[in-house]
Amino acid sequence: MAALDLADPASVAAFVAAWRGPLDILVANAGVMATPEQHTAEGRELQFATNHRGHFQLATGLHGALAAAGHARVVVVSSVGHVNGGVRFDDVDFARTPYGPWAAYSQSKTANVLFAVGAARRWAAEGISVNALNPGRIADTNLGRHHAPPPADFDPSGLTGVSVKDIPQGAATSMLLAASPLVEGVTGTYFEDCQEAVPYVPGVRRGVAAYALDSALAVPLWTLSEDLLAQAGYPVAAGSRYLSGRTSV
Repeated sequence: MAALDLADPASVAAFVAAWRGPLDILVANAGVMATPEQHTAEGRELQFATNHRGHFQLATGLHGALAAAGHARVVVVSSVGHVNGGVRFDDVDFARTPYGPWAAYSQSKTANVLFAVGAARRWAAEGISVNALNPGRIADTNLGRHHAPPPADFDPSGLTGVSVKDIPQGAATSMLLAASPLVEGVTGTYFEDCQEAVPYVPGVRRGVAAYALDSALAVPLWTLSEDLLAQAGYPVAAGSRYLSGRTSV
């Protein structure tokens, strides 16, 4: 057990620095959902900073440990909410546009999938597989404790195919991707209901949006993520390792 605050780059850097030995499985499943507008200590929008940037820093910081394991797996928990919007590359912090809690959530969940796509391509030669998933709509957690009722296009009634699950059912796809031999060698994909997701069709609340799997978008997201960490004082070193300590920028 160790303290880890994904919204705080210093906390993530300390966790990475303390890690010892190879790492076989990393499940990136922490997050916040549709919160009122909030910002990190350095002024970043909280949902993108927590759900994406923090996991990006953690995974890339532990890249060496994952590579040392030989055939490591990274599992990134996204959401069907990603189909409601892509990454706002020119304004991820909603500095120039009105903040929308669900738009911010959708952006962060799309970023989760694009990170899996980008990391899968970058780390394939080291035997590291990286996949994203939709766990389903799970009511019995505190994830939604802050949010207002979702808009109609989030299908709050659950009538358009949204996958409603309890906690064990919701964890099943994560467990499949983390440990099952059935997905050995599978990487850079998005799963739901323990199988690779079908393309998203408007009006049916399941599947994966094409933009979330677009490798051409994964590249600028990776660059943006590195830039955000550098601005926070924690630049990415060569080989996806983080420089020790804080640097001035």
